[in-house]
Amino acid sequence: MAPPTTLKLTNRSPKQPIKKLPAAIHLPADATVEDVKKLIAKEAGFSDYNRIGLFYPSTRKTLKDRKALIAEDKEVADAGEVLVKDLGLQIAWRTVFVVEYLGPILIHIAAVAARPYLLKDPSMSPSQWLSFGMIVAHFFKRELETLFVHKFSANTMPARNIFKNSAHYWLLSGALCAWSIYYSPWSLAARADQPLVDAVGTVLYLFGEISNALVHLYLSSLRSAGGTERKIPQGYGFSLVTCPNYMYEVLAWVGIILASRDWSVALFILIGGVQMFVWAKGKERAYRKEFGDKYKKKRYVMLPGLA
Repeated sequence: MAPPTTLKLTNRSPKQPIKKLPAAIHLPADATVEDVKKLIAKEAGFSDYNRIGLFYPSTRKTLKDRKALIAEDKEVADAGEVLVKDLGLQIAWRTVFVVEYLGPILIHIAAVAARPYLLKDPSMSPSQWLSFGMIVAHFFKRELETLFVHKFSANTMPARNIFKNSAHYWLLSGALCAWSIYYSPWSLAARADQPLVDAVGTVLYLFGEISNALVHLYLSSLRSAGGTERKIPQGYGFSLVTCPNYMYEVLAWVGIILASRDWSVALFILIGGVQMFVWAKGKERAYRKEFGDKYKKKRYVMLPGLA
């Protein structure tokens, strides 16, 4: 049996130290980053080990892979030390996503249901109904993927993030889009009478949503249950961009823009697209760093010829 490893522990934030942080802990040779968090949490009196953040002493960057073996991390092994920080109250990633996507569903349903009580003419145009169906179906699909498809490399995130993350969906794709499409006197969807535009939007939407779902199912198949390992993705769209799921997401929302003819929908996906671009750039950097020459570098990370 391999001898235990002694790991020195130092508070990363001296002004906000973990008061009961032990000076060091003894670990078996096969201890993972997650095991270290659990041991520290037990010694320091934390009921949730996910509150424990571990950082490299030299770069002060986080140890991201919770399943990685501490003994195989050269930087930690050479230093014999990690920095430790209390990350605060945590909430599960899956819970955050469920809450984020539930908002637009409830808001759009409520907005349509309230029309008979708020408007003299509660009837909606075919384009308004189409927009309603597209938006609600999109977020319902996201809820199903969150519950049954996605696998998360991290267990939790700081609980305070749920308010910031939810605001983007609840306020923009929820409240703003619902008002602009169903109630605004300038709503183009209310006056739309161009079935061809609706048809084109529907085709784009269905292609984007189905393709996005296929990519998500494929990415989920690359990771074991509860695992954090990554593999080089190939196939449907991956020869074009780093993150084809984002590409298909944008295409689906272009379909919604055509159906709704609405500026608020365009604003929502513009803001979301910028964030997806940042994530995709990070994903490309991570693939290049982890897989080196085995990975075929991509010039475009999200939209061929654009980004």
